[in-house]
Amino acid sequence: MSETLQLTHRRVLTVALPVVLSNATVPILGAVDTGVVGQMGLAAPIGAVGIGAIALTAIYWIFGFLRMGTAGFTAQAHGAGRKGEVAALLSRAMIIGLCAGFMIVALQFPLMWLALQTAPASAEVETMARSYMGIRIYGAPAAIGIYALTGWMIGLGRTRSVLIVQLWMNGLNIVLDLWFVLGLEWGVEGVAIATLIAEWSGLLLGLWLCRDALNTPAWKDWPRVFERAQMVRFARVNRDILLRSVMLQGIFMSFVFLGARFGDVTLAANHVLLQFLEITAYAMDGFAIAAETLVGQALGARSVARVRRAALMTSFWGLISVILTASAFAFFGPWIIDLMTTAPDVRIEARAYLPYMIAAPLVGCAAWMLDGIFIGATRSADMRNMMALSAVIYVIALLILMPMIGNHGLWVALLISFVARGITLGVRYPSLERAAA
Repeated sequence: MSETLQLTHRRVLTVALPVVLSNATVPILGAVDTGVVGQMGLAAPIGAVGIGAIALTAIYWIFGFLRMGTAGFTAQAHGAGRKGEVAALLSRAMIIGLCAGFMIVALQFPLMWLALQTAPASAEVETMARSYMGIRIYGAPAAIGIYALTGWMIGLGRTRSVLIVQLWMNGLNIVLDLWFVLGLEWGVEGVAIATLIAEWSGLLLGLWLCRDALNTPAWKDWPRVFERAQMVRFARVNRDILLRSVMLQGIFMSFVFLGARFGDVTLAANHVLLQFLEITAYAMDGFAIAAETLVGQALGARSVARVRRAALMTSFWGLISVILTASAFAFFGPWIIDLMTTAPDVRIEARAYLPYMIAAPLVGCAAWMLDGIFIGATRSADMRNMMALSAVIYVIALLILMPMIGNHGLWVALLISFVARGITLGVRYPSLERAAA
C-alpha cells in the first residue's frame, strides 16, 4: 500500500487540519469587508456589501455540489489507481464549473433583479448593491471553478493545497480591500474589485498547484473526459447532492422564519446562537472532508476493511472535535454571546437557549461525519432520500412541539433533525460497505 493511502491517525490529521485552518480565514475576511466600508461613516455601503455578498454567495452555493461530487469521484479513482480518470475528472469538473460561471455572467441582470426583489432596500443601498454585484459577477467562473478544483484536491487528500489557495485568496482580498477602499477611496466598488482579483488569482494558483495532472495527456483526452456513462453518473450524483442540500437549507431557512413569530428579541437571539452552529460546522468540516477523502480512496481500492477503518478513524477525531466544541460553548458561551451583541434583552434571551447549542455538536456529530462518509462513497441517492425523511421528521416535530413549548420547541425540532439524519444514514451504512465489496 502506498504511503499516501495508509490509514493512520496522522494521515487523518494531515488531511483535516489544513481545512480547519482554511475555514478560520473565512469569518476574518467577512469582518474586514464590513470593517473597511464601515470606515466610510455611512450605513448604506455596509448594507450594499452585505446584500450583494449574500446574494452572490446564494447563487454560487447552488453549484456547491460540484465540490462534493468531484471529491468523491476523484478519491475513488485515486484509490483504484486510475490515474487517467483522475486527470480527466479535473477537466470534467473544471469545464462544468466554468460553463456554470459564464452562464451566471450571461444571466446577471435577471439574477440581480431577483436578488434585490428578495431583499428590498432603500434606493441608495440598491444602487450601491447593483454596482457591487455588477463587478463581482465577473468572478463567477473563477468562484465556481474553485469549487471544482477544491473538490479534486480534497479527493486526492491535498488539503494543504486547499489551505494555500484559501490563504492566498483571503489574504490578497484583505490587502486589496485596505488599499482600494481606505487608500484609493474606491468605496463599495473597491471591495468588489478586490474580491474579483482574489477569485481569479486563486483559480490560477489552484491550477498551478494541480500542474502535475495538466502535464499528463489524459486531462485533454476529450473522449474520456466527455464519456457518456461517466458524464451521466457525474450528473446524477451531483443532482442528488443538490437536492439534499436544498432540503437542508430549507430546514435552516424555516427555522429562521418561524423564529420571527416569537418577536424581535427571540429572533435576534436565535440568529446569535446560529453563529455557534456555524462555528461547529467549521470545526467539523475538516474531519468530514477527511472522511470524504479516505473513505472514497478505500472504496476505490475495493477494501471493506479500509472503508470501515477510514469511517471509524475520521469519526473518532470528529467526536473529539465536537466534545471540545461543546465544552468551549459550555464554558465560554455567555462571553461569546456578549461579544456578538450588546443588547441586554438579546443577551438574556440567548443565554436561555444556550444549552441547545451545547447539545448541538454532540447530537449532530453522526450526521456531519456520515455526510462526509457518504460523499466519499458517492452514495448520493441515500443522502437525498435520508435527508427527505429527516425533513419530514423535522416538520412533524415542529407541528407537535412549537404549539406546546414555543421557541424551545423550534430548537428541539432542529436538534431532532440532526439526530434523524445521523440515524437514517447510519441505517444505510451497511449497504455502503457491501458496495465496497
